[in-house]
Amino acid sequence: MSSTAVVSFELRGRRAARLGEHPSMQGAGRALPDGAYTTLRTFSGDRVVALERHAARLTASAARLGSSGQIRLPELAAALASAVADCGHAESRVRITFAPPRLFASLERFAPLPEALRRDGIACATLPLSRADAACKDSRFAAVAHEAAAGLPVGVHEGLLTAPDGSILEGLSSNFFALWRGVLRTEDRRALPGMTRSLLLSLAREQLPVVERAIRAANLPEVAESFITSSSRGVLPVVRVDGTVIGRGRPGPVTRGLGERLDAALRRLAEPLSTLAAATR
Repeated sequence: MSSTAVVSFELRGRRAARLGEHPSMQGAGRALPDGAYTTLRTFSGDRVVALERHAARLTASAARLGSSGQIRLPELAAALASAVADCGHAESRVRITFAPPRLFASLERFAPLPEALRRDGIACATLPLSRADAACKDSRFAAVAHEAAAGLPVGVHEGLLTAPDGSILEGLSSNFFALWRGVLRTEDRRALPGMTRSLLLSLAREQLPVVERAIRAANLPEVAESFITSSSRGVLPVVRVDGTVIGRGRPGPVTRGLGERLDAALRRLAEPLSTLAAATR
């Protein structure tokens, strides 16, 4: 198997049946039925964070798409452990797709981002785009997001979905935060409630005011710091949006501190899949 290949499995009860390999996660997604999806990563081999919450979001998203089904956490954990062992990665990036009653997992080797991106920060570009249903993680939007990401200018790491009123809602595959006038701001109602976002908010509230309401693009010149979060990126500083430099054009102390705290919290909270598979809940 190529080190860059994505391997897809169908999760059947407590087993993972290999379906095939694909050159990218997008290619793997196109080969699977449309449905709800969620993305996570493993830590130290087979440890994961908040798998029960991922399963609940899959079930809720599938219901919003008009397809009901049930995911049993011990079975999901056991089948996912089988897929992780089959691939043999030190750490994996995982996309789970739920098209009731069928459940799938696509895995690729987890590759940490270059340290230079965390040290220097990234550039983003605003896009006149939003989800049809912000409470639903629909695999069809993943294809839209991939196409939009492919069209971003050279040197731009992430696209930011922007509402008609100028509010910055979220990234194509991330949540967006801005430190504005001493308050950490992020959209709530019109953005996907990411798992990493939720943990980051709980950590942030311990040290500064937080308001779950978007800033507008027009406010960017006044933003002191900004960053995006996702399961595979953690906290990634944003130092430029379109033509606007954020703060001093370098990652700030709040962003760096939250990134360090989030990374420590994720590793502390990660549970072995074998433990989850043996649970009776």
